[in-house]
Amino acid sequence: MTEPARADIAVELGLGGVLRLGTRCVPVADTLALLAAIEATGSVQGVATALDLSYRAAWDRLRSLESALGQQLVRKTRGHGTALTPVGLALARALSEAAAGLSAPLAREARAIEARLASLIGGAPRPLAIAASHDLVLMDTLAALGDCDIAVVGSSQAVQRLLDGRADVAGFHCGSLGLAGAGAPFVELVDNPGLRVRPLFHREQGLLLASGNPLGVRSLRDLATGRVRYVNRQKGSGTRVWFDRMLAELGLAPAAIAGYGVEEFTHQAVAAVIATGTADAGLGARSAAERFGLDFLSIGWETYHLAASAALPEERLDRLVAAVAARAGRAAGYRLPEPA
Repeated sequence: MTEPARADIAVELGLGGVLRLGTRCVPVADTLALLAAIEATGSVQGVATALDLSYRAAWDRLRSLESALGQQLVRKTRGHGTALTPVGLALARALSEAAAGLSAPLAREARAIEARLASLIGGAPRPLAIAASHDLVLMDTLAALGDCDIAVVGSSQAVQRLLDGRADVAGFHCGSLGLAGAGAPFVELVDNPGLRVRPLFHREQGLLLASGNPLGVRSLRDLATGRVRYVNRQKGSGTRVWFDRMLAELGLAPAAIAGYGVEEFTHQAVAAVIATGTADAGLGARSAAERFGLDFLSIGWETYHLAASAALPEERLDRLVAAVAARAGRAAGYRLPEPA
């Protein structure tokens, strides 16, 4: 059977509002484009060229805007072209800062609308762009599903990619902290009506240790004895943030831990380094220890979340969550969340 073709769908969302000045309304996007062109080119002819207008039409737009505002926005100086007045510059800055602040959420919603439209009119839906902190169960599930483009990044990077509109779904964890207590960017997910956040599973984290635990490691404090070669996770990963927080709580200096600066990007890579004898310990999930035949010293449980735009087709997120739950329910070191 021939797979249905996918239509090329691109959605662009922008500033579509107006400046209401008495009885007159001036489009925000047009105003921003006009002022930005003046600032960039320094001439009315440059504005005309940039906006594909005649010289006269460009002047007419400028004068009309000044008339509506009751303020001079540009000043023409012989030999120096045209420049924004202080009022014009302040208005340009205000509008450009507003546009910058809205660009990320608009990009996020545009991706979600593209995915929804593709499922409605484009035949086969495009692959979901997923940015996620590494987890063995999640990665195995995504590989089996096969309709995802996966970027393995730290938890904070995953969430930021979602917020910036560079990913459809983010997978992340915050150690023992809740979203509100984990700081930026996680706090932006709390009570956000534009996003859907789901607990995916609980997983057990702890120290991955060489088989048989030959150095007799019994706690995090043993890492600072100088006998244990540690392998760390990369900066920005949820596991690294949790490890650093636990060190601070115990009053242990990172410099006291041999190998603190040695970084790997996944639980599996940490486990592999220990299994080959290059390191003695590292923080990771029980599943990685099980896969590589390592000893495991439990530190605690954490919740791994998925987040997506509320405009993303819910059935796609449901299918992903159900597939992960089916696999996690059979894996060591995982628990499924209680039904809501």
